[in-house]
Amino acid sequence: MARACRLCVALDAPELMTAEGWAGAVAPHAALLKVGLELFSAEGGQAVRRIAAHGPVFLDLKLHDIPNTVAGAVRALTPLRPAWLTIHAAGGAAMVAAAREAAEKAGGQDRIRILAVTVLTSLDAAALADTGVAGGPVQQVLRLARLAVAAGADGLVCSPREVAPLRDALGEGPVLVVPGVRPAGSAADDQARTATPEEMAAAGADFVVVGRPITRAPDPAAAAAAIARALAG
Repeated sequence: MARACRLCVALDAPELMTAEGWAGAVAPHAALLKVGLELFSAEGGQAVRRIAAHGPVFLDLKLHDIPNTVAGAVRALTPLRPAWLTIHAAGGAAMVAAAREAAEKAGGQDRIRILAVTVLTSLDAAALADTGVAGGPVQQVLRLARLAVAAGADGLVCSPREVAPLRDALGEGPVLVVPGVRPAGSAADDQARTATPEEMAAAGADFVVVGRPITRAPDPAAAAAAIARALAG
């Protein structure tokens, strides 16, 4: 049976009224609603609470600090009850393990699920080399993915180009969440490694994250519905 691939809509707005309007429009077509750094920094916990009224929240904060600090942040976020939370795999195995342990102790069976971000979709091989990482994005994604899954991450965030290599290397287990997805004909914006929804469904992604092609569309609900149909095949 083919793996189901579902839509996560990125509600990247500077204030809650706009984000809530988008959430209400796209919720019938989206499995997850993403609250990112911009909205969370502007509105704090109430952004998660209000968006959660429309559907499960993917809280994309990309935590990256020493293990004790990240564990404390996970505990502090637990009362908001997001479905998923991102941390940076580059923080190391101890940090990933601390996040998972804190989520389990604070949330029990309804705990936050931990997603480890591998390499940002805005980075290409040249940009990675500038930071001292040799070998290109695919090799770095695989290194970080193995580390994060072994340390207890529930899933991974990767670009479209790494979905197939990750499935080959790690099998069907890890949930793969894929930003940088653009419908055919859409602008790439600041994403360096992109693909279409149909390509990601075929490659084995679990969720695709789409923001601007939906939220900047004249009719966000219709744009979200079209992508959901494309993912369903």
